[in-house]
Amino acid sequence: MSRASLVRAVVSAGAVMSLGIGLLVPSSERWVVRAAAESSSAGDLPYLQVDGRFLTAGGEPFFWLADTAWAMLGKLSTDEITEYLGVRADQGFNVVQTVAMFPQAGADSPGDTVEAAAQNDEYWDNVEFAIDAAAERGLYLAIHPVWGDKQTGSVIDEASARGYGEFLGERFGAYDNVTWTLGGDHPADGEEQLWTELAEGLDETGGTQLKTYHPRGDQSSATWFADADWLDFNMIQGGHCLRYDVRADLVDSTYAATPAKPFLDGEPIYEEHPYCWEPDQGFSTAQDVRRDAYWSVLGGAAGHTYGHHAVWQFNDGGEGELGARGSWTEALEFPAGEQMRHLRELMESLPFTRGEPDQSVLTSEAGSGAERIVANVASNGSYLLVYSPAGQGFSVDTSVVTGSPKAYWFNPRTGEFDEVEVAEKYSPPTGDEDWLLLVEDTA
Repeated sequence: MSRASLVRAVVSAGAVMSLGIGLLVPSSERWVVRAAAESSSAGDLPYLQVDGRFLTAGGEPFFWLADTAWAMLGKLSTDEITEYLGVRADQGFNVVQTVAMFPQAGADSPGDTVEAAAQNDEYWDNVEFAIDAAAERGLYLAIHPVWGDKQTGSVIDEASARGYGEFLGERFGAYDNVTWTLGGDHPADGEEQLWTELAEGLDETGGTQLKTYHPRGDQSSATWFADADWLDFNMIQGGHCLRYDVRADLVDSTYAATPAKPFLDGEPIYEEHPYCWEPDQGFSTAQDVRRDAYWSVLGGAAGHTYGHHAVWQFNDGGEGELGARGSWTEALEFPAGEQMRHLRELMESLPFTRGEPDQSVLTSEAGSGAERIVANVASNGSYLLVYSPAGQGFSVDTSVVTGSPKAYWFNPRTGEFDEVEVAEKYSPPTGDEDWLLLVEDTA
């Protein structure tokens, strides 16, 4: 597949259109563009691999932008799967996180145990349909073989894990648009061998696609599996409470884990989620969601996962599980879900695999909590990013950018750029809203 590659240039609109290129984001004189003819077809998505702290697809940098669809495989019809995947692909997502054996939200399970599940050919045929449908739309499926929470020790145990992995590897190992996520909102304390058996079983029969582990909130896979050979990239769960400092520590400690591996937040705060599962405390906003995303990515993550509280469970309307409200089809159009594409477009327009978190360039206080400012600098001096989550001003050392720097305010809500003077002090265009400063070498 020839995946769309975001490139950056200062060009006129007429020149862009004459080259047959579709415009993504016009603002001032800076355009982020994508070839209009780019498309994907089933079976030609390249295998994902690890390159240092980042991911690649077909040898090119891959920025993971996932949506959360835990109940999809056990709850949706084939028509609904097609509808859902089509919307998310159109919105710029390139990964969908889902679960084969999910015990929540009314999702059907292929069996009471993993041994029984392996006999349910009809269910796994439906999983194959979803994998193919995703590939046709340029999407990878990050599949949990089983949801760890409340299912280890009963649905799966150490004795059955390897055999289940072998079954999955034999059946799905040939799919390049699949990755495997072990765990499932679950700490691995005392169960490290269970998950190792599952991972090794997958590998033994062809399921050698990338693997990670999905822990409980405020946790990181690096706690148990930092140096495990089978764990290709780390995953954190930032969770659904406003524990800002805990989240910051989680990002920093996972980035610092050894050996160095890619990481991402596989379950940040979902849009329209009751804070800490308490509706009387209010519901998360698009700004909450964007903060988690930009904090994590500028903190060194290889991408990010988005979720909407009504979508992951495919709520039909009214009150769903854990305080969810509304229908999943309407929730697909919520603002943060639409805005995540701007993060991907921004990062893919830069040599983002050179980016490193670097708070030392901030020459004013970084702040804390919901107002914590974060910075990221390219190791070759090609760009500097500073994210202001609440519209507060800051001072920054722009001399880290080499050549002929230009500066832009990037609007995370619209994806637009506005050029400003290169300076030492900056005040975002508006207060209370989040903004990102880009200083780049245009030479």
